[in-house]
Amino acid sequence: MFEPIAPAAANDARVRIHIDGMLDDVPAHYSVAAAMLANGATACRASAVSGAPRGPFCMMGVCFDCLVEIDGVPNVQACMTQVRNGMQVRAMNGKAELP
Repeated sequence: MFEPIAPAAANDARVRIHIDGMLDDVPAHYSVAAAMLANGATACRASAVSGAPRGPFCMMGVCFDCLVEIDGVPNVQACMTQVRNGMQVRAMNGKAELP
């Protein structure tokens, strides 16, 4: 469904991130949403109302359908967050619980 496009200046730098507990090596220039899509994930969260799967839609920070938990912080826009080495990404199920 999705096919990565090589950047103009080929950059082979990669980082290791965890997506829902699975270790993955991804290009360092990817956003978290792009890394999830490249990894085969089509949903980032489940709707708080119906539980329907929601995934990256606009990829530019407008729709908020790509909210995930990153390093324990809920409601982070995956499309607006660049991957970094060691990052822990988790899909969200419904609304986030705040302390």
